[in-house]
Amino acid sequence: ELFDAVQRRMESNKKAPARHKAEEEYLLSTKLFCGKCQRMMAGESGKRRDDTVYRYYKCSGVKRKLGCDKKTVRKTWIEDLVIAEIKKIVYDDALIEQLADDVMKLQETENMVVPVLKNQLAEVEKGIENLLNAIMMGICGESTKNKMAELESRKSELQIQIAKEELGKPMVSREIIVFWFHKFRTFDTNRLEHRRKFIDAFVNAIFLYDD
Repeated sequence: ELFDAVQRRMESNKKAPARHKAEEEYLLSTKLFCGKCQRMMAGESGKRRDDTVYRYYKCSGVKRKLGCDKKTVRKTWIEDLVIAEIKKIVYDDALIEQLADDVMKLQETENMVVPVLKNQLAEVEKGIENLLNAIMMGICGESTKNKMAELESRKSELQIQIAKEELGKPMVSREIIVFWFHKFRTFDTNRLEHRRKFIDAFVNAIFLYDD
């Protein structure tokens, strides 16, 4: 359910209004850049003499005559190449295990507040335990009662603070992270929808050179 929810969110967050062009979706729109001038490469189409349509990506620096001489690249070729590279990641068990470990470490280091609060909670609970031991030994004056009430109140405050921090940014379990990668193995990369999800999930930017 989490995986499907992420996919729906990614679908709704599409930032490229020009993805659909000539009734064909250019999956690398906003992600493909010219290696020579670093400008974005956009989807284009044209017709041959026999009226067959050919589709390609073209550097905006070339199109706008800004001094770049980057060659165009066939749409199908570059998209197939990108999909093939992503599949190498998805089917690399060792790499997925390493990535899962990295994500877990990142999650643990991102929130520095929770560990501090948990240390404080442990100290308060230790104090409560010491007072309980004293009460069991017959030491139970007014000051002991006041101290106990103070510690119980502090314990409650800390538990609430920890809960708020953890709810604000819940930890994703390692199992879910690995499952997320493995889910892509069920995809059919001949289907447009699945190809789109592959690219949206794994590709940030591609810099393309003529070689």
